[in-house]
Amino acid sequence: MDIKKRLAFVFGTWFGAGRSPFAPGTAGSLVALPFGWLIMLFSGLTGLIVAAIVVYIAGTWAARVVMDDMKVEDPGLIVIDEVVGQWIVLMTAPFTLAGYLAAFALFRLFDITKPWPACWADSKLHSATGVMLDDVFAGMYGALILFFVPPQWLGFLPF
Repeated sequence: MDIKKRLAFVFGTWFGAGRSPFAPGTAGSLVALPFGWLIMLFSGLTGLIVAAIVVYIAGTWAARVVMDDMKVEDPGLIVIDEVVGQWIVLMTAPFTLAGYLAAFALFRLFDITKPWPACWADSKLHSATGVMLDDVFAGMYGALILFFVPPQWLGFLPF
């Protein structure tokens, strides 16, 4: 495997999280959380926004390379899209454990159920852009909810 493909697989699987034998999308979302926390800690919201944009662009490239190599439209091992979507939710989450766990739960809910337009991107855009965009939309749904939910309402969570 040449260096371009190797880099695409490492990045597209978010350093191997997508190779999890059980629920690779959930694994990718979980692994995105500490990265998001560190970015917020050291660079704030602006840093997280920039990181999400950069990872979206690079993730689209990585997804295309992996899809072409595997000859599969949306291989489950690509989880770079979950990373971007999860970071989008974190942009409005309180910078607390409860906030981050709520962001994780909301992102997984919307990534799995795929409300419109996530379902449209997932089913109609047969490309790396479609792979990435459905998770962007899922992240936006979660971010909107956390934006409008007062942080004290997260106190009901058992963590």
